[in-house]
Amino acid sequence: MAKNRDVDIRIPTLVLGNKGNSKQEKVRIENGTLSYIGSLTVGELATALNIRSSDIIKKYFLKGLMLTINSPLYDELIGEICLDHGFDFSKEKENDIYSFEDIEVIDDPKSLKERPPVVTVMGHVDHGKTTLIDAIRSSRVAEGEVGGISQEIGAYQKVCQGRKITFIDTPGHEAFTAMRSRGASVTDIVILVVAADDGVMPQTIEAIDHAKAAGVPIIVAINKMDVPGANPDRVISELVEQNIVPEVYGGDVIVCKISAKKKQGIEELLESVLLQAEMSELKANANRFAIGTVLEAKLDKREGPKATLLIQNGSLRTGDFIVVGTTFGKIRRMTNDLNQIIDVAEPATPVSVIGLDEVPLAGDKFVALDDEKLTKDISTAKKLAKEDETRKANNITSLDDLTQKVQEGQLVTVNLIIKTDSTGSAEAVKSSIEKINVEGTKINIIRATAGAITDSDILLASASNAIIYGFGVRPDANVKNKAAEEKVEIRLHRIIYALIEEIEAALKGMRKKEEVEQYLGQAEVRTTFKVSKVGTIAGSYVIDGRITNSSRLRVLRDGKIIYEGKIGSLKRFKDDAKEVKQGFECGILVENFSDIHEGDIIEAFTFVEKED
Repeated sequence: MAKNRDVDIRIPTLVLGNKGNSKQEKVRIENGTLSYIGSLTVGELATALNIRSSDIIKKYFLKGLMLTINSPLYDELIGEICLDHGFDFSKEKENDIYSFEDIEVIDDPKSLKERPPVVTVMGHVDHGKTTLIDAIRSSRVAEGEVGGISQEIGAYQKVCQGRKITFIDTPGHEAFTAMRSRGASVTDIVILVVAADDGVMPQTIEAIDHAKAAGVPIIVAINKMDVPGANPDRVISELVEQNIVPEVYGGDVIVCKISAKKKQGIEELLESVLLQAEMSELKANANRFAIGTVLEAKLDKREGPKATLLIQNGSLRTGDFIVVGTTFGKIRRMTNDLNQIIDVAEPATPVSVIGLDEVPLAGDKFVALDDEKLTKDISTAKKLAKEDETRKANNITSLDDLTQKVQEGQLVTVNLIIKTDSTGSAEAVKSSIEKINVEGTKINIIRATAGAITDSDILLASASNAIIYGFGVRPDANVKNKAAEEKVEIRLHRIIYALIEEIEAALKGMRKKEEVEQYLGQAEVRTTFKVSKVGTIAGSYVIDGRITNSSRLRVLRDGKIIYEGKIGSLKRFKDDAKEVKQGFECGILVENFSDIHEGDIIEAFTFVEKED
């Protein structure tokens, strides 16, 4: 159990924390006002007001109301008695510990200390947000991104002038609106990155809206000042049109001109952040149990559920019990943004934690407690409530059904289940699909979560007549067979635009059918052999279907695609083979890929023309 921490964490007035200080006061008087929750008896009210119960009983007996010392009083009567004795009154909401997301922290000002500012970097796609973070951290974050575009939130810390700054890098593409919104909800300052040669774009305006909605100050970083065509004056003029008025125009918005690529103007930008933080007087109490928000979460093959948390107040310690939405656990390990193991995370610190029982949802609030049973009870109650949510079923079970019914002019509703490689991707895909608007059709997303496609997804899809979409994940052979038995269609994509276009085309009744992917089979890697000048040969066992020497393939690890390419060679013992069927062993060389591990799944497929 964590020690030496304050416990005035209220929800809104319910105190959470160490034992002995965990009950909500039913009635109290402060500054001439009686505050109470629920109902009060005659005796309870008399004690609080320091009057005799018999006086209340006698007064209302003369008015024809029979009361005893244990009689409950309704609100109007409590108010009347309070006013008669010179007190104001206020009924407070009785707090539900299962709604811990509404935490209101009440701190003694003496316990508050300055904390690092949390800075969110926002802006349009390809305007240099991640490159700016890269320059600040002197890291190589941008080079590690698929296509050079961020698809997950990253959180980092930087020491500037002896003071820490926490940075949150949010994706800039229009599909990731929900993730940017989540970033703004946990931030103190927004750095709005605008390319000097491109100006204010649609997602720039959207980022401004998120910052305004969060009520946080904006610092504008006009980036790419080194490129030909840079026109900062035009950028400033366009910002003024969005009511972002720089200091030079008499406003209160700081504007910095930078080149993230050449690391020019970075120090001035950081100084502006510290100045704004000082003006905002950001403080927190590190001596309490932690509360905060999940920035990102995923299922790690070796470590299980893993979540990136932002501590917003209090301190999180290894060994603390934690509840996050429908998830609970005990913090077994924490690592910082440099992947260093730490024991304590203080306010405004981003950490990666393991020890949860399931993958939480990004954006969920969390609270640390010292009571394991309480965390389990809260988690269980929330799970049951979620399972009780009704889901609407319909008769659309495949895209072909959908296309046909749309072409026939029928009003249709299609249920979808979305499974992705991360919760950030789940939000992005869900958000993009929900924006599809085709007359005569309606989309109902009944599940959008991270993780491999499982039997549970198949059963849910079967029960609700849903189509499953996998984004960056693949089902194993058993799940494929289960889907076939239940007549559930699984559609698989790696590019969000292609997924959206396919659904939209089907809704419009114009789905292209010329060429489709055909699944051939799967082989499990049992051992590996490294051969010089050749690469890694995967000693494999065909567990489903067949593998051919001309097929394309995917390498799957824990249900996620880690490589897609071609078969370099296929052998049975020392001989080349054209085809190896289920139940037989083979050696597979994956063209241009050597990072094969035991337990990986090699999935073979091809493309064929779709028959009408």
